[in-house]
Amino acid sequence: MGRCDHAPIALVNKRYIERANGERIKSCIAGGAKMNAQPLIGSYQGLPSYLAEGGYKILKKIRRGEKLRADVLDELVNSGLKGLGGAGFSTGRKWGLINPRDNPLMAVNADEGEPGTFKDRHVLTTAPHQFLEGVLIAAAVGSVREVYIYLRAEYPDCYIILQQELEAIKQAGLIGDVVVHLRRGAGAYICGEESAMLESLEGKRGEPRHKPPFPTTKGLFGRPTLVNNVETLYWIPKILKGDTDWFDNHGKRGTSGWRLYSVSGRVAEPGVKLAPVGVTARELIDQYSGGISDGHVFKAYLPGGASGGLLPAFLADLPLDFNALDDYGCFVGSGALIVLGERDSIVDVNRNLMKFFEDESCGQCTPCRVGCTKMLELMAQPKWDKELIGELSNVMADASICGLGQAAPTALLKSFQFFDDDLPT
Repeated sequence: MGRCDHAPIALVNKRYIERANGERIKSCIAGGAKMNAQPLIGSYQGLPSYLAEGGYKILKKIRRGEKLRADVLDELVNSGLKGLGGAGFSTGRKWGLINPRDNPLMAVNADEGEPGTFKDRHVLTTAPHQFLEGVLIAAAVGSVREVYIYLRAEYPDCYIILQQELEAIKQAGLIGDVVVHLRRGAGAYICGEESAMLESLEGKRGEPRHKPPFPTTKGLFGRPTLVNNVETLYWIPKILKGDTDWFDNHGKRGTSGWRLYSVSGRVAEPGVKLAPVGVTARELIDQYSGGISDGHVFKAYLPGGASGGLLPAFLADLPLDFNALDDYGCFVGSGALIVLGERDSIVDVNRNLMKFFEDESCGQCTPCRVGCTKMLELMAQPKWDKELIGELSNVMADASICGLGQAAPTALLKSFQFFDDDLPT
C-alpha cells in the first residue's frame, strides 16, 4: 500500500489506518461507509504557492524558445540525474534518444510496487506541481502531445490530488496543448517494469515485452515513448532553474545530486529521507532516521527493497548509489532501505520475499513462474539444499524475461553468503 513507514496498515473502504490494530480497525468500521468513502488528503503545495516560488517559469522559457532542447539535454547530462525508478540510466541521454519528429508519446511510471518504497507517494502528496512541471518540461523537450500517468491503484489520495491539480493548471493555461491521461493500475507489481506498464496501458495483461525494441523506439501503441519515474521528473525543475551545480555538488563519495530514500523497518523514525546520493545505510539510520529502534540491534539491511539483495550490518558503510553495490551482487534500485534487527529471522525474511515474488510473477515465463514456486518448496524443507537452490537461482537469473525472476533469488543467495549460520543448511 506504499505506507511501509507506518506499518502495519489496514484499509477500510478508501480510508487508511496507520499503525493498525484491532481497536482502530473496529472504530473506523463503526464510522460507517460514508466516512470511509474517501481517503484523507493531507496538506500539500498547491498551485498559488508553487507559482509564488517561481514555479512553471522554466517550462515557459522552454516553450518560448528561450531555453533550447540541446541546452536542456546538456544540463541534465551534466547534472548526473539518473532514472530513479531503479534502472539508473542517464535521464539526459534517455531524453536525447527521442526524436521530436517521430510523434512520440510519454508514459510516467507512478506504480511503485517495490516493497519498502514509498517516495513517489511522498512526492505526489506533498509537491504535485514540481512533479507536473517536470512532466510538462519533458513533454516540451520531446515534442510530446500525449502523456499517460500510470498511477498505483493503492494511492487513491494521489489520484484525487492529481485530478484537482491537473484541472488547476488547465484553468491557469499552463498545460498548453498537452493532453494528460491519468490511468490507475490494478495493484500488479510487475507493472512497475516499463514494458509491462505499457502493455497494461494498452488494455492488455501486464506482461513484460522482449527487448529490443526498447520503448524509445517502439513503445506505447507502437510509437516511440519516453518513460520516466515520478521522482526523476520531480527533480527536473530544480536542476533547470539555472543552477546545475545545486544538483551536482551535493553528492557524496564521488557521486552527484540529491535523492529521496524510503527508510523502513527497525529504525526509530522511518519515512522518506532527503539525502545526498552516495549516503550510506549507516548514515541514513543514524543521521536521518533517529537510529535503530529501541530494543533492537542492527543485523542486516535490504538496500533496494525486496529485489535489491540482503547485506549484513558490517557492510552498512557502502554508498547507496547505482553500481556501488555491484561487487556484492546487490543494487540500490528505487532507494528503499529496509532495516532488520537481531530478532528478525533471516529464514522468515527470505520466505516472505520469495512468497511475494511468487504472488507477483505475471506467469509469462517458466523460469520465474515455476522457479519461485519450486524455490518456496525447497525453502519449506527442514534442511535447505544449498547446491540445488543455487542451480535453480542461476536458471532464474539467466532465463527469466524480466527483472522479477532474475532478482527473486538475490536476497536468498546473499543469505547463504553472509548468514549461513542462520539457515537450515
